[in-house]
Amino acid sequence: MSSALIECVPNFSEGTDIACVEAIVAAMRVDGVHLLDWSMDADHNRSVVTVAGEPAAVVEAAVRAAGKATETIDLTRQEGVHPRIGAADVIPFVPVKGIKLEQCVLLARQAGLEIWRRFGVPVFFYEAAAMRPDRVNLEDVRRGQFEELRDAVEKEPSRRPDLGGPGLHPTGGACAVGARKFLVAYNIYFDSANVAIARAIAREIRAAGGGLKRVKAMGVMAHGRAQLSMNITDFEATPISQVYQRVSSLAARFKVGLAEGEVIGLIPEAACERESEWMRQLVGFDEETKILEHRLQRPLAWPGNEGRVRTV
Repeated sequence: MSSALIECVPNFSEGTDIACVEAIVAAMRVDGVHLLDWSMDADHNRSVVTVAGEPAAVVEAAVRAAGKATETIDLTRQEGVHPRIGAADVIPFVPVKGIKLEQCVLLARQAGLEIWRRFGVPVFFYEAAAMRPDRVNLEDVRRGQFEELRDAVEKEPSRRPDLGGPGLHPTGGACAVGARKFLVAYNIYFDSANVAIARAIAREIRAAGGGLKRVKAMGVMAHGRAQLSMNITDFEATPISQVYQRVSSLAARFKVGLAEGEVIGLIPEAACERESEWMRQLVGFDEETKILEHRLQRPLAWPGNEGRVRTV
């Protein structure tokens, strides 16, 4: 790997068709890019891939994945509990070493331009790459999801993409491309099937509702249980142990227990709190495969070489 290293964690709106997801991941095979993690979630109907490598190569891999996703995923036939506006829904670039966030902004803009030029998929820029203050938060970009946005871009100039359009791709929608710090995707399952409780707790803890700083949360049903699905966008500002403690307190108020937790994708070493309760409750957590720094030393084989996608 070169001295400059970035991570990219694209999210795709397909979590049930393994052949489709494998084809998307395989399309990201570019010299200088290493496959670190990939998983499918049927409940959310979503897949998440993590790659890292030289900046220019990672940009090319992300662009190719967006094209393959647009080719293989039809949003007019796709449903899931996770908000989405595109087949290649979100493509964030994250600095790892030898590169600054500001440089990742430029890479995000480059990727967005290529996605529009090659595949006719319009692009919204978010987080540090946002071109407008009302598009910094991803949830604002995805308001109303594909179905509402498809109509809004034709009628409301304020909802139109930053690149391309004004209309969305008829089946591939739009793509949100951004630059950000490390994000920890952390889910907690309750010992209850009452999703209303998970949603109530999500309202209490999410930053947008006055809760915990840099925490996004929603309550969903997953694997027959109520799940609190969270993105912690700055674990230095809000350690995961603080999130766990707050959720535990709220769960006690609602008289439900915290059954187990899971991390989707990878987590950096700096976010780990090994003596904490939240880490002890993680299911299937293997440091060699789930911690970024460890996985960088032993990347995965690309699809077609060995192994298959991991499901959650």
